[in-house]
Amino acid sequence: MAIDRHTLTELYIGQKKSSQQIARLFKCSENKVNYWLQKYAIEKRPISEAVYNRHNPEGDPFKLKNFKIDNNSFLFGLGLGLYWGEGTKSNLSSIRLGNTDPALIKMFINFLEQIYGIKKDKLHFGLQIFSDLSSSTCLNYWQQELGIEKNKFYKPILSPSQSTGTYKRKASYGVLTLYFNNKKLRDIMASEIEKLRKV
Repeated sequence: MAIDRHTLTELYIGQKKSSQQIARLFKCSENKVNYWLQKYAIEKRPISEAVYNRHNPEGDPFKLKNFKIDNNSFLFGLGLGLYWGEGTKSNLSSIRLGNTDPALIKMFINFLEQIYGIKKDKLHFGLQIFSDLSSSTCLNYWQQELGIEKNKFYKPILSPSQSTGTYKRKASYGVLTLYFNNKKLRDIMASEIEKLRKV
């Protein structure tokens, strides 16, 4: 028994039914459904997508709203969010943010430059690494990733090595901490975060 292209397309693509569900409808094997999907060059969904659709038969349990936001507003919100989540708020005299991801650090530097007009050469950086890693290798990595001169780094802090685990893998080049020593700006950013807490 053949399954026509239009019906199969409507069921599989339109209604997002799985090949197993379609097989039940036609009282045939799943292999036969897959045969016709291949014959009509209908691309099969990844297993993860099929599982998602099965658990959400009514569609996505959320809605994406289309709204416009200018770049500065986006960067301001993102930068504050990064500082709120990854920054050291307990220090009252400087802005400090640490992470293992150079892309995140770059974004925070961009935030400081674009929103607060901070010059990159006014920033300093600390590096905490596991004792079994090479200090020079880690330092070179961060210098190249961020385009930072060596004299902008404090002396690396060595931590006892952790043999395994996700954190060790993430910190394969150490944890970089960005420092901007300015109490006034630290207080301004802390105040902005307090405003967000009340929203």
